Amino acid sequence: MEESQRQKKIASLLKRDLVDVLQSSATQGGMQGIIISVSKVRVTVDLSIAKAYLSVFPNNKGKELLEGIKSNAHLIKHELSQRTKHQLRRMPQLEFFMDDSLEYINQIEKSLKGKENPINNPDLLSKRKKS
Repeated sequence: MEESQRQKKIASLLKRDLVDVLQSSATQGGMQGIIISVSKVRVTVDLSIAKAYLSVFPNNKGKELLEGIKSNAHLIKHELSQRTKHQLRRMPQLEFFMDDSLEYINQIEKSLKGKENPINNPDLLSKRKKS
């Protein structure tokens, strides 16, 4: 099912403000050098739940940062509601997930550039053929 225009507008509004809130709280919290980006926000049809997909650099800090964000979701929701009080009547419930698409792309690139390259080693092609 395709998203409605209202869902898309709310998602883009939340995405923009969520980036500001998370990045400012990370710099104030003493986490210099960590980049938090919001890759996607999806809002349900009834506008009650917003799922935010986060990407964190460096990757090794992602899990602990996600746990901290989930534990402070009510504070983040309050800050967002203060920023969007003239655009939204009700602030949707926030759910946070890690977006691992960049890590997935890097893994594909590594495997393509890896040792098992059929161009350099044609003997590998017989192993890869389907029976």
